[in-house]
Amino acid sequence: MNLVENLEYNTERPKLIIPEYGRHFQKMVDHAITIEDDAERNRVAQAIISVMGNIQPHLRDVPDFQHKLWDQLFIMSDFKLNVDSPFPITSKETLQKRPDPLEYPQNFPKYRFYGNNIKRMIDVAVKWEKGDMRDGLEYAIANHMKKCYLNWNKDTVDDKAIFKHLYELSDGQIDLAKDGENLTESGQFLKNRVAKTPRTSSGKKTQRNQNRGKKRY
Repeated sequence: MNLVENLEYNTERPKLIIPEYGRHFQKMVDHAITIEDDAERNRVAQAIISVMGNIQPHLRDVPDFQHKLWDQLFIMSDFKLNVDSPFPITSKETLQKRPDPLEYPQNFPKYRFYGNNIKRMIDVAVKWEKGDMRDGLEYAIANHMKKCYLNWNKDTVDDKAIFKHLYELSDGQIDLAKDGENLTESGQFLKNRVAKTPRTSSGKKTQRNQNRGKKRY
């Protein structure tokens, strides 16, 4: 009965700073903090680092990894461990400092179904010198726009609508309508889309239904 009453639950123990190393590592670090002799305290710290490295032997000889181990040792000691580190000691304030917010691109295209890459391609095309290469790129962009339009809108679209959108997105610098260009037929894009559509399991269901009545031996 006394053994049951003296059981120690994790909820009653101090919170582990780095749970991956377990409670025994934390106890070793806590013991190292209490050692008064500098030489002995440094020796124990080196021993702890060695054991931490043994957990991941394929990385323990990497200089950056050694630095990481020493950082973790000071973190587990709540920066109370006074030992000689072979690396600069990262301060507690530096670790607790909040990182700068990331600057996410804010793009609000007028025609979202074309995607942001189309606008980037158009911006590149208008910087090219006029000639066959630019004409080919403009035609490829228009065809890709038509494909995107059919994927997200409907089964047919007039080339004039694509030319109008391309004219707007390029700020009037690309005008394929006046050149009398004809884009790939909508049916070709739709045929390719159907060909890439994965087959349904209806055929398998039909086969299972046909085999359901057969005797099995």
